[in-house]
Amino acid sequence: MIESLTRINELAKKERQEGLTNAERVWQQVLREDYLREISGQVRNTFSGMTVIDPLGNDVTPEKLRLEKQGEDL
Repeated sequence: MIESLTRINELAKKERQEGLTNAERVWQQVLREDYLREISGQVRNTFSGMTVIDPLGNDVTPEKLRLEKQGEDL
C-alpha cells in the first residue's frame, strides 16, 4: 500500500470529526497530489507494458502506446 494513504485517511477522519488546521489542510492537499501522481505512474506503467490482441490474434495496440513502449526500450 502507498505509505501516504494512511496519513491521508487519518487527516480525512480528523477533518470529519473535529476539523483541520490550515497547515494540516495544506499537508492533506500535498499528500493527495503525491498519491494521485503515484497512482497515475502505476497505471501508466501497467498500460505501457500491454499489447492489445483482437479475437483474430492480430496486434491492434494503439499507435500511441506502441510509440511509448518503443521509447522505454531505447
